[in-house]
Amino acid sequence: MAIQWFPAHMNVTKKAILERIKDIDVVIELLDARLPGSSANPMLAQITGNRRKLKVLNKQDLADPVQTEAWLAWWREQSDTGAISLDAGERAPAQRLINACRELAPNRGGMDKPLRVLICGIPNVGKSTLLNTLVGKKAAKTGDEAGVTRIEQRINLASDFYLFDTPGMLWPKIHVEKSGYHLAASGAVGKNAYDEEEVALELANSLKGPYPHLLASRYKLDDVDAIPSMHDDALLTEIGRKRGAVISGGRVNMQKAAEVLINDFRSSVMGRITLETPAQFEAWCAAAEAAEAEKQAKKLARQKAAKRGTRDALPDDETDAED
Repeated sequence: MAIQWFPAHMNVTKKAILERIKDIDVVIELLDARLPGSSANPMLAQITGNRRKLKVLNKQDLADPVQTEAWLAWWREQSDTGAISLDAGERAPAQRLINACRELAPNRGGMDKPLRVLICGIPNVGKSTLLNTLVGKKAAKTGDEAGVTRIEQRINLASDFYLFDTPGMLWPKIHVEKSGYHLAASGAVGKNAYDEEEVALELANSLKGPYPHLLASRYKLDDVDAIPSMHDDALLTEIGRKRGAVISGGRVNMQKAAEVLINDFRSSVMGRITLETPAQFEAWCAAAEAAEAEKQAKKLARQKAAKRGTRDALPDDETDAED
């Protein structure tokens, strides 16, 4: 799936983070608890280097609680990394964030050594809503479209705790294809960057195995046991039929069916859902790395072949001179 999702302001954000990171003690990365692996920015990991990190699984009230616990354990196994879960509507999440950050940087604190924290996250992960909850007023713009926050701001959560906010930032190229579909389904990617029917088919594929009962309940599907083995096209067609997305001749409007499924997932009307497990995400990443390595190897082989072809075409004296 080709998604063009790296507008100019995101490049500006990258540069701003690179400049700010020099003075940062802990990096908070806000993740979507429904897709904890896919919503983690691999470019951010490169930018922040060996800084201590706190992974915050936001929107926990929308995610599968069993999978949330599995993801928290997985993140905590990473070096210099803590992990907590919350939802942006919690009344008093500030102290939980402060305590978790202090645990990661116990040698920072007090007015002479204030704890300096950078909070990052992909667009539409709920960062602005969380920040407004933290400070008890509307400190950041919110919206349901990617890229609402555009400027850096500093928020003092305590006299010796400085929180620097940055605009949401994605990365320029998808290597894990399944992650691209999950990000699009969640609303992290602008509408013009993907095909809704294609995303809905992948979403149906991710849902039918672990959550057939939720699909059956929401769309009044008769045979819950048959759902996991249904073809993605057939499942989306049946969803469209049950929701009245039928056009002339009894055919299902697949675009409308796609919109229904995607909107129902985003609004969580089906129930608490997590689209990926740690084991699945690790397997996707391994497959993506292998595919990228194979691609680069083929590219290098073509370059070598082209160079040999050029050398073979040179006169003997030019070939000798080049050697």
